[in-house]
This record gives sequence, structure tokens and C-alpha cells, in this order.
Amino acid sequence: MLAEWHFGEVLWTVLVVYFWMMIIWMFISVFGDIFHRNDIGGGAKVGWIFLIFIVPFFGILIYMIVRPKMTDQDKQDMARAQEMQRRMSGASQADEIAKLAKLRDSGEITAEEYESMKKKATMDL
Repeated sequence: MLAEWHFGEVLWTVLVVYFWMMIIWMFISVFGDIFHRNDIGGGAKVGWIFLIFIVPFFGILIYMIVRPKMTDQDKQDMARAQEMQRRMSGASQADEIAKLAKLRDSGEITAEEYESMKKKATMDL
């Protein structure tokens, strides 16, 4: 049975399976993104889900075009991830201020730069 397959048929089958998997993955990603967002209401979520079920490829394409590039929720998620990374690295606020003071004392940064960086370090909590 395997001997009946030609190279073109194998290549075509691989391409078809690849594109089906890509469409399924896009569907799952958009479906998850719709339910993850908190800036759209339940009716809009139902509308988007209905659209991507009825017209999968074009519904996904329309959603990706209409969706804002960066939502407030995305910014909050990124800030949380950065905070977790900072906490995992073991650097504390006091350590950062001590490093900044050392740089100021050695003359590598000015007093104004020190104050602005110190303010930023204390706001990152």
C-alpha cells in the first residue's frame, strides 16, 4: 500500500495536514484570546465566537484586523510578567537603589539621573 504513494501525493498530503493544523491552531488561539479579554462584553464575545464558527478563516482574519494591537489588559499582563521576572531574579528595591547610589557616587550618573531612576525603581513595585 505504501508503494502506491508517489512523491507528489505525499507532499500534497503533508501540505494539506499542515494547513489544517494551522487553521485549527489559529481557531484555538483566537477563541482563547476572545475569552481572555475583559475589555469586551459577553454579547460581543458571543458574536465573535459565532462568526469564527460560521466562517472560520474569514472570521479569524476579521478578528485579527479589528483587534487592537495592544489593549490595557495586555499592558497589565506584561507589567505582571516583568514584576514576576524581577522578583524571581532576586533583586529587591533596596538593592537597585544601592546600585544607583554606587553609580552616583562614582560619577557615572548625575544626581538628577539618580533621582529619576530611584523614583522609577520605587514605582515598579
